[in-house]
Amino acid sequence: MRARLLPLLFVLMAGVLLALGFPLAVSLAAGQQQRVVVDRIDDSARFAALAQFVVDSEGSGDRGADERREILQLELARYQEVYGVRVGIFYRDGQSMARAPGWWQLPDTEDGRRAFNEALAGRRSHDPAQVWPWQTEGKLLVASPVVLDGDVVAVVVTESPTDQMRAGTLRGWLLIIGGLSAAMLVAFGAALRLTSWVLKPVRTLDAAAHGIATGRMNSRVAAAGGPPELRRLARSFNEMADNVEEVLEQQRAFVADASHQLRNPLAALLLRIELLALELPEGNEEIASVRTEGKRLAQVLDDLLDLALAEHASAEISLTDIGELTAERVAAWRPLAEEKGVGLTLAGRSAVTGWADPIALSSALDAVIDNALKFTPAGETVEVEAGTAEDGRSAVIVVADHGPGLTEEELARIGDRFWRSGRHQNVKGSGLGLSISRALLAAGGGSLSYETNQPHGLRVTVSVPRTAPHPGE
Repeated sequence: MRARLLPLLFVLMAGVLLALGFPLAVSLAAGQQQRVVVDRIDDSARFAALAQFVVDSEGSGDRGADERREILQLELARYQEVYGVRVGIFYRDGQSMARAPGWWQLPDTEDGRRAFNEALAGRRSHDPAQVWPWQTEGKLLVASPVVLDGDVVAVVVTESPTDQMRAGTLRGWLLIIGGLSAAMLVAFGAALRLTSWVLKPVRTLDAAAHGIATGRMNSRVAAAGGPPELRRLARSFNEMADNVEEVLEQQRAFVADASHQLRNPLAALLLRIELLALELPEGNEEIASVRTEGKRLAQVLDDLLDLALAEHASAEISLTDIGELTAERVAAWRPLAEEKGVGLTLAGRSAVTGWADPIALSSALDAVIDNALKFTPAGETVEVEAGTAEDGRSAVIVVADHGPGLTEEELARIGDRFWRSGRHQNVKGSGLGLSISRALLAAGGGSLSYETNQPHGLRVTVSVPRTAPHPGE
């Protein structure tokens, strides 16, 4: 969920920052250009005042007109040399009064003609189009009228280079980008903290749900952090877990009590069957059938009681030598295997450890090996191997037989209570052995898994953790 929530928050924050940063960048560029334009207008006003004296002298026939024109030319040349701005004063017919540099002409462009005509009309030209940092050939053209006695007699035109202005705009943009990047990093850190705060109860809830799913019915969620909605969800989850645990506890108690209460009447019934058998001819088939069904019912009741105890009892976890325990159980089952004509081999590492309840693990391994020997025909082999999982987190015991095996649908059902394959109903058993094994292992953090053993048969993997469980697990 965090992987989906973080990009969403990041995109939203990036959109907000860009929405703020883009107008700021445009405003910065416009401000840089406006300062240059204002400076040119001020300079043009000063040159227009000098040009008025020249025009006035020319109109009155003053002999000092040429001298004033030379002074104006010197001012323009000094201005162009210092600031690098081309400047010229042009009469209404386009002839120059003075200009710097001397070869410069009124720009014969649409913008130049428009600015000159607007100045002739007595208006200062409109602000030139915005020049952006990537427009290396951009120029700023500003035209102002020279007014004498209410008439426009000439126009002051300036053409400014934009290198410094574009460099200043670029520096400002870099500062804006740096500020936005820093803000983005801060926002990303805040998003990490926010998502951690929001999702922490979800992770805790997920861990508790996984704990209940794996048999740790005491798993609960501390409803103390996160948004109010998630705190209410945590409280609801705890209430649900309490109810589920109570129902399961009642179920276990009922199964244990029922199996225990039925054992005494069943024992008395079996005793009466044996007494009745004494009164009938030896080898009576009905008595033999009743005796077999009675013993089978007694086994089912014993298995039900074992299952109830396995689901209720807490495991005593300790560091266990899995290799030694596996070798011990294989040795205990080998006489029965030889009696059935089935090979029972041990392979794998002799020294591998894991955290498990030794008694529960022995009982589960006995059930798995017993199940393998039941379904393996004479002449075949049951292979037992102890080792570690590929990820190194678990110690595993693999029991592989070469019996008839199970279909994909049957593999999905194996381990369910009282379930037995329809093809193996004639094999002795109650259908509770693997359920008991799973309950015994789950109490200590272990598990059972099943898969097909090629070319035929069943492969059962008993797994226990290699690291010590955390307190409360």
